[in-house]
Amino acid sequence: MIGFDLTGEQTELKALARKFSENEIIPRAREYDEREIFPRDVCEAAFAAGLINFGVPLEFGGPGLGILDTCLIQEELNYGCSGISNSFSANELGALPLMIAGSPAQQRTYLGGLAEKLTFCAFAITEPAAGSDVAALATTYRRDGDGFVLSGTKHFISNGSMADWLVTFATSDKRLKHKGISCFVFPANLPGITRHRMHGKLGQRAADTGEIVFEDLRIPHDALVGAEGEGFKYAMGTFDRSRPEIGAIATGVAQRALDECLRYSRSRSAFGQPISSFQAIQFMLADMAVSIEAMRLLTYKAAWMVDRGETPNAISSYAKLFGSEACMKITTDAVQIFGGYGYMKEYPVEKLMRDAKLLQIYEGTSQIQHVVIARDLLKD
Repeated sequence: MIGFDLTGEQTELKALARKFSENEIIPRAREYDEREIFPRDVCEAAFAAGLINFGVPLEFGGPGLGILDTCLIQEELNYGCSGISNSFSANELGALPLMIAGSPAQQRTYLGGLAEKLTFCAFAITEPAAGSDVAALATTYRRDGDGFVLSGTKHFISNGSMADWLVTFATSDKRLKHKGISCFVFPANLPGITRHRMHGKLGQRAADTGEIVFEDLRIPHDALVGAEGEGFKYAMGTFDRSRPEIGAIATGVAQRALDECLRYSRSRSAFGQPISSFQAIQFMLADMAVSIEAMRLLTYKAAWMVDRGETPNAISSYAKLFGSEACMKITTDAVQIFGGYGYMKEYPVEKLMRDAKLLQIYEGTSQIQHVVIARDLLKD
């Protein structure tokens, strides 16, 4: 039988995350967005509450939560602010390659470090000229004695300028495309690394988005994650596991938009009655609710499949594509329901719309998700 009841522990996790969102995130969201403040204080509070580094295994001091449990928490945290919560999500993304292919020593050092004290990490794969086309990345590495030398630039990296350690990808020969890519992990303060925070984003402005430059960066041989030449596989495996979380982020943002619209439509009057009494508004609210429920169920299914040990490349893409597209429409409609007030920063819906746009872009654009899904449908 198929069941949709959450366990008692899952219900408690959701309630804890919602309370944290209401008490710690929402009160800071507007100011941190406007001033581009990195939410270190919120992260400290989240670390104390056990609401960060969800997937770090129990043997390394973490909670050892699965993807579904993580999605339940992510939905509630992103209800508050997806910019602030991005710093939590970035840690999840950075840790995944080590969970997939890291050596025991790498896992003890880096995953254990996440559980020991508040630490930030980053998944550095995107480049100025290589976003959707990962196989075209230009960061190179070469062997040098018993280690490696990396050179190149990473761009649009979540937690990029704040991270204590980095998981990055480089190629031994660009002509090999994806077959030449390897994965590495190392501290972010090594000589040869220059970082800065990128400013002026449309949305998720509290999030740290960084540029990282490697100039003849020397790293030891034990910085190699897994096998040489297997980096592309590890990156795609990471996205299979992380894309359901994008669906959860989208669900949280969209639910917040609907809740704001419900409150506003009941209090705002036009033609002598609340605008919630107008069928045009009611139908928009109904469509929002249906889409959110579909987002939630598809996200949960994708996460459930990951936790079962399946590799749901296409289903994870379903969740990411549908969730991000639906969230963009819902938040845009929320601005429409608020009318002129929706266009003003005094109300939260314009921020929700700006934040939602990034969901269609990062961790594989909507167009790339269509490619992944179509290839899965057409394979033998």
